[in-house]
Amino acid sequence: MISFLLKRLGTSAIVLFTLAVIVFIMTRLIPSNPASIYAGPKARPEELARVTAELGLDQPLPVQFVNYLIGLVTGDWGNSLATKRPVLDELAQRVPPTLELLGFALLLAVIVGVALGVIAARKPGRILDTLIRFFSIGGVSMPAFWLGLLLQVFFVGVLGLLPATGQFSTEIKYVSPITPITGFPMFDSLITGNWVAWSDGLAHVILPALTLAAYPMGLIARMTRASMLDVADQDFIFTAKAYGLRTSLIRWKLALKNALPPTMTIVGLAAAYALTGTFYVEIVFNWPGIGQFAAGAMLAVDYPAIVAITMLSAAGYLIANLVVDLLQARLDPRARLS
Repeated sequence: MISFLLKRLGTSAIVLFTLAVIVFIMTRLIPSNPASIYAGPKARPEELARVTAELGLDQPLPVQFVNYLIGLVTGDWGNSLATKRPVLDELAQRVPPTLELLGFALLLAVIVGVALGVIAARKPGRILDTLIRFFSIGGVSMPAFWLGLLLQVFFVGVLGLLPATGQFSTEIKYVSPITPITGFPMFDSLITGNWVAWSDGLAHVILPALTLAAYPMGLIARMTRASMLDVADQDFIFTAKAYGLRTSLIRWKLALKNALPPTMTIVGLAAAYALTGTFYVEIVFNWPGIGQFAAGAMLAVDYPAIVAITMLSAAGYLIANLVVDLLQARLDPRARLS
């Protein structure tokens, strides 16, 4: 297991280094001057020259590349050209809301997706199976931003049940302010017993989490269904039935345990999609996370922010796949040989 982990870590390091090289080359190929963006359109030539030297853009490309790699490793990711603040400070402020949204979405996708897949595999080809497959295909096919707008129209405009945008209501900071402990607002409100803020945040997270969970939920449901149907024909299932074990025990323990490894692979891919799909969802629901910061950085051609968001997203993708690989190896020891 240790050898398997070290092999995966080595592969992840190679991927990150390759991505760092690609990002460096792409940022240097784009026809734009970061110094002029940082200094402003009305900067004088001497001010522009000072900013160019401050950003290290006057040095040869090999020196810039080495400094770039050293900065990535040591955590010196530079200042945002748009906000003039350190990029890591900007990310530290926006990562917790995004992770909370991702956590709710993935939890919803895994629980509901696996349950729907198991239920659909009970009687394949019947009405319930057809309905579940229909909704699964719809969740995979519908764009996240369009689904988010539809949910806003229905639950906010028609029913008036849920808030449309934001992470918390505006009056929360005055009526029941959250005491920051970990930096994760909903978690902090939960552990401090601030139920007013927690319930308000829960109401705000439902629609964006449902929007973000639609695609991975459909994938997980379809893969779970296919895996359950494949496991149902295995000899140990017939043996368990011959011994008279309960159908629910066979389905939810024996069959599901052996059907989970392929599903776990889909969960890793779904987590990676959710990490990038959150950009669209955060814009639609005005969620104060990385997505809004990324959209602003791209519009402002904010190189340090774009590089930081790209590397952070890649690291999140690799971590998600590493966790899935470890879980898969735990469930199926044969996976450690790959």
